[in-house]
Amino acid sequence: MEIDLADLGFWRRPLKERHEAFARLRDLDRPVFFEEKRVPLLRSGRGFYALVRHADVVEASRNAKVFSSEPGVTSPEPPGWVKHVFGESMVNMDDPRHARLRRIVSRAFSPKMLSNLQGDIDAACARIVDDVTASGPGDFVTQVAAKLPIHVICDMMGIPDDVRAKVHQHVDISTAYSGVRPSLAHTVRMAAQNTLALLALQRLVINMGRERSGAPGNDLVSALVTANVDGERLTDRELGSFFTLLLVAGNETARNTMAHGIKLLTDNPEQRRLLVDDFDAHIGGAIEEMVRYVSPIMQFRRTVTEDYDLRGLQLKAGDKVVLFYGSANRDETVFPDADRFDITRDTKPHVGFGGPGPHFCLGANLARQEIRAMFRELLTRLPEIRSVGEPELLVSNFDNSVRSQAFTF
Repeated sequence: MEIDLADLGFWRRPLKERHEAFARLRDLDRPVFFEEKRVPLLRSGRGFYALVRHADVVEASRNAKVFSSEPGVTSPEPPGWVKHVFGESMVNMDDPRHARLRRIVSRAFSPKMLSNLQGDIDAACARIVDDVTASGPGDFVTQVAAKLPIHVICDMMGIPDDVRAKVHQHVDISTAYSGVRPSLAHTVRMAAQNTLALLALQRLVINMGRERSGAPGNDLVSALVTANVDGERLTDRELGSFFTLLLVAGNETARNTMAHGIKLLTDNPEQRRLLVDDFDAHIGGAIEEMVRYVSPIMQFRRTVTEDYDLRGLQLKAGDKVVLFYGSANRDETVFPDADRFDITRDTKPHVGFGGPGPHFCLGANLARQEIRAMFRELLTRLPEIRSVGEPELLVSNFDNSVRSQAFTF
């Protein structure tokens, strides 16, 4: 089987074949270079070196000075005009700019803030299961997994109820854009839709921020526009950029993990029994194993800032590397019998929330909180819930998203 991580055809292959391909790449002495095709309207460089071993991904994650997030972490990199229209996202920044923004927005994810959210999260889970019970089973993604994260983020930000459906629609458009595009025409059409969706989301929160700077409420937008951390405040564009990052990235991690998780618990009944028999003892391990096994965000790109020796590979300044989290999370030297789903394994080193270092997922604990609450509600009230058949996956080299998953109870 020929392996080309830069080719659309690879990401259309079944998951089993892709995992086997990454295992072969991990066995090689050093990272492999993959040449990228030039795509009009998008930045496309010479190609990238694929970092597929756990140790390589961790090394690059920790050393942000050499492995830079600028100008962009997605593949392909966003064109230069994007930052002028939307502002720059934290994920595409290095310190000190990244550290400044993270200091301001990290208050949204403090233990106190997350603790205050617990009652609202539990109530949202109860309403979602009420609706499922009333309507009957159908698609787990639309009825369960996609509902909770958006609801929680909108509650945090104080988004009015009458615009939440529109917010959800815009997020779905942005998620679809993260998939691999099969043609230039399709790329242009989806890029236009994505641009309009992101602009609408930014306009919404910027207008809210201006209103609440003068009359703050008990919500995250108010907290962010009135925040003063060492004399620093968020600009309108920074607030808009953070909101879209929170909606898209914060939504996808929890949504993808839950959607894959119901399938994993169905396909591994002995692991399901362990969890159901003692939920509190095993749910922490179950969440981390789901995230390891699934890797909701599959990769991020970095740009090398100076000549660097990585496991005998002589990287040059300007070279691109891609950190494949899904491969690192299946590295047999770190996770024995890595293709087995085991909620009792030691998952501490997994990189499902990004590798260690300054870009570790800011919302990891919020995602854990949402997944814990949702599975507690589901397994308590619908103890026979299970997936049916195979999921429909988004064809993507970035977002391990489940488009739909049939289920029953």
